[in-house]
Amino acid sequence: MKVRAPGKLVLTGAYAVLEGAPALVLAIDRHAIADTSHPEPNPGIEVRAALEAMPEVAKAPSVDARALHDAQGQKLGLGSSAAVLVASLGALAAARGDDLAQPSVRREIFRAARAAHARSQQGGSGVDIAASVFGGLLRYQLPEGGLPPDVRAVELPRGLRMAAYWTGVPARTSELRAKVDALRARDGKAYDARMRDLADASNRAADAVSAQALITAARSMGAALFALGREADAPIVTLPMAELALRVVAEEAAFLPSGAGGGDCAVYLGIAPPSEAFDARARACGMTPLDLAPEPRGVCLDHSARKDD
Repeated sequence: MKVRAPGKLVLTGAYAVLEGAPALVLAIDRHAIADTSHPEPNPGIEVRAALEAMPEVAKAPSVDARALHDAQGQKLGLGSSAAVLVASLGALAAARGDDLAQPSVRREIFRAARAAHARSQQGGSGVDIAASVFGGLLRYQLPEGGLPPDVRAVELPRGLRMAAYWTGVPARTSELRAKVDALRARDGKAYDARMRDLADASNRAADAVSAQALITAARSMGAALFALGREADAPIVTLPMAELALRVVAEEAAFLPSGAGGGDCAVYLGIAPPSEAFDARARACGMTPLDLAPEPRGVCLDHSARKDD
């Protein structure tokens, strides 16, 4: 039994999603593939956390997540940990006869994966888990009072062009979050001001009905992330990202970190694809364009591994 789960790109909502603002996250066509016929003797921390709540399961499936890494084995910032966890739980569910296409089955995988992710990572929004489970473009928001996340399928505005670049620099989200948490502890007013700016941009992006409106909101998001990084002494928007963000204004586009920043992936959103000049400068900054497309299916059986398909 083989099951695949997609990676993700967070388009808008980084950090602010933890304070209740909506995020836009897109599942992409690079997958982690779990195989129950080959048990994994040493699963990762998140999968181990999930298995602790499943005493009936003896072993985790093996998972191939190479598509979510570069040629040297570095994570690309495409949500590989979430994809591995969701693929593992999906494979175990399919092995016991559950239909992964059923909404109730997906909701249970999401619940279990998000709980395991929160236990192993000391929190987090779960936005990457949602992308791996449900696929497509999602509007993701955490309600007050600890209620389950509000997850809605949405569509990108017509005419919007998107591209992604691997910065060549891996980033640890936990370290960036720790710096932002430290800002909140030492200067609550500065933290609140930055979160208000991020929330405003996040809401405008989530509500955008035109490509231009989303691009404008994404530019504001990038500027707010830069300001947050400056206040928190964290490289959320790296210098190459900041330079490229200025360059794309003339192209009616936005360029910003995907998710927590500090490296990993950056996203280009525009009316037209990146120009040759922009692409050349991005490459000169050490960035590599990634061949990515939206993945609408979410967690599903890996039919490519079946001869009868």
